[in-house]
Amino acid sequence: MKRYVWLLLLVVALGACSNQETQEDIMDKFVAAWNDKDFAEMYTYISKETKEEIDKENFVKRYQTIYEAIKAENLTVEAVDVSEEDKDEKAPRPYKVTMNTIAGEVIFNGDASLVEEKTEEGDTWKVKWDSSFIFPKLDDGETIRVISEEPMRGEILDRNEQGLAINAAVDEVGIVPGKMDDDTIAEVSELIDVSKVEIETALDAEWVTDETFVPITKLKPGEDEMAEELVESAGVMTQKTTSRFYPLAEKAAHLTGYIREVNDEDLDELPSGEYGNGSVVGSSGLENIYEEKLHGTRGWKIYIPESGEIIAEKEKEDGEDVITTIDADFQKKMFKEMDGDSGAGVALHPKTGETLGLVSTPAYNPNYFVFGWPEGEFEKANDDPRSPFSAKFNKRYAPGSTIKPITASIALNNGSLKAGEKKTIEGRSWQPDASWGGYEVTRVSDRLTEVNLADALLTSDNIYFAQAALDTGKANFTEGLHKFGFEEKIPYEFPINKSKIANDGLDKDILLADTGYGQGQMLMSPVHLAAAFTSFLNDGDMLAPTLEYQEEPRAVWQEEVTPAEDTAIISEGLRRIVENEQGSAYNPVRENLTIAGKTGTAELKSSREEKNGKENGWFVAYDYEDEDLLIVMMIEDISNRGGSGYTVNKVKKLFD
Repeated sequence: MKRYVWLLLLVVALGACSNQETQEDIMDKFVAAWNDKDFAEMYTYISKETKEEIDKENFVKRYQTIYEAIKAENLTVEAVDVSEEDKDEKAPRPYKVTMNTIAGEVIFNGDASLVEEKTEEGDTWKVKWDSSFIFPKLDDGETIRVISEEPMRGEILDRNEQGLAINAAVDEVGIVPGKMDDDTIAEVSELIDVSKVEIETALDAEWVTDETFVPITKLKPGEDEMAEELVESAGVMTQKTTSRFYPLAEKAAHLTGYIREVNDEDLDELPSGEYGNGSVVGSSGLENIYEEKLHGTRGWKIYIPESGEIIAEKEKEDGEDVITTIDADFQKKMFKEMDGDSGAGVALHPKTGETLGLVSTPAYNPNYFVFGWPEGEFEKANDDPRSPFSAKFNKRYAPGSTIKPITASIALNNGSLKAGEKKTIEGRSWQPDASWGGYEVTRVSDRLTEVNLADALLTSDNIYFAQAALDTGKANFTEGLHKFGFEEKIPYEFPINKSKIANDGLDKDILLADTGYGQGQMLMSPVHLAAAFTSFLNDGDMLAPTLEYQEEPRAVWQEEVTPAEDTAIISEGLRRIVENEQGSAYNPVRENLTIAGKTGTAELKSSREEKNGKENGWFVAYDYEDEDLLIVMMIEDISNRGGSGYTVNKVKKLFD
């Protein structure tokens, strides 16, 4: 009987031993929980001795806090296999940790010692954990620190590397509260045009002490005298810093755009780790378009402050400069001509497509977004019905008669029009038949009855181009406009609204006819119109406009939108508009100009019955001799200012 009991106990003991998990089993479970970042589960596998040193809540919190701070991703923990020969219950179990962090990849090896412990369920193995499991050189009680270094923002330059948006050395004005007197705030407020309330708010911040330098504003380059005057007030000091600056100010505002500090919404959308509190981001214009290139790459360092041990480090990469095709001197001249008006100006090199100038008026001063707005100026600009904050060169407008050379090109390509043939047009008004009811197309002059293409361009004959569109037909004319890039995204760095043919297509003959001479429902951007006119200087090929400087900029957007053999005839007609006294762009006469061009007056009406609508004046012109400049300018509301001639005068000055 005793022998039987003894054997039974032996069997039970052997069974218990066979059910005990091995060191490898426990290590595998510990590693699996680690890979899942299930730190609570990890805690169940650590030794009793370790648990006495760190409780579960702090264990979990420590891992989570550190991994979140370093933005640990793609964590891979592997328990390294040990050969049968090296297996020893007392030997540590090796492991390998790999992860991506904000400062780059981190890889390290470690050893885990396991100890056998008795539990209610029986003997088991537990991991003897310490802080080196997080990082090898991290001791218990120590933490890690993550710091970043902001890259220097790249600059935006013109084709001659003149600055459009630069990093300038400036004076930052601040107040040391413990050194100021009763008059300081009032004196500073008066000099820098910042309200007393704003200054007092800055000084009342929680972090401010009597000895703190509290930044109030930055002074623009060249304001040295103001800096000298400010420091005469008690407690006022200046320190050198670097700031974004826009040398052309409002003259290139819509082109450059401006920067601003990031907000919480930005941080949710921008690349993780590249921006933080105090970072800036391009808010509009080229600053926004080239944000990724200009921003660069932020530098990061993960280290242990107690020992100075660096865990991972990524050097910052300063942003790249963006060299544009813009000619800053020409940009300033074009703005000067347009200043005071509401309109848009686009200047291209017609043989390369390079953008030489891009102006929208009225404008704002982008420096105000960096250095602060003078009191009341932002509200004034924001309430201006002419929308100084909105660029106009990428918006859509009725093109008026400037569309007529494009209509001619489509009809010529279609074969429905022959450049040298004459149409017989009698009277000042016309309709194809009685189905049009009381609606007729009218022209300015009925002096000519036998009209060819060159004549029609010279006299801007609405009837001629209405007939050309009708002869081409709805489908073919629409296809021709599509070939010219209508309703297509323009291949251009600056976002441009797609040009529109009609609200619901050219579904009626009257609408087709009106569209042929630039009325109807057609809408076109100044940039697109400029690109379309390059076809007359490139054997019928329409070039893609470009804005970033390249060694070989010429790129064809659409081939042969105008028959190559007919470009000379169209150019001749456009030349006569400027040089013939009957031409709409003849006045004002300016000697020695070799330009061809087309005027256009787009009357904006809510309905045909409306008698007097607002008029926009267009002029598109290019130098047919040097072939180095093409300008599109649109000025709004020219009804009582000489019509399109008002715009012609401004453009001719630019060719001078």
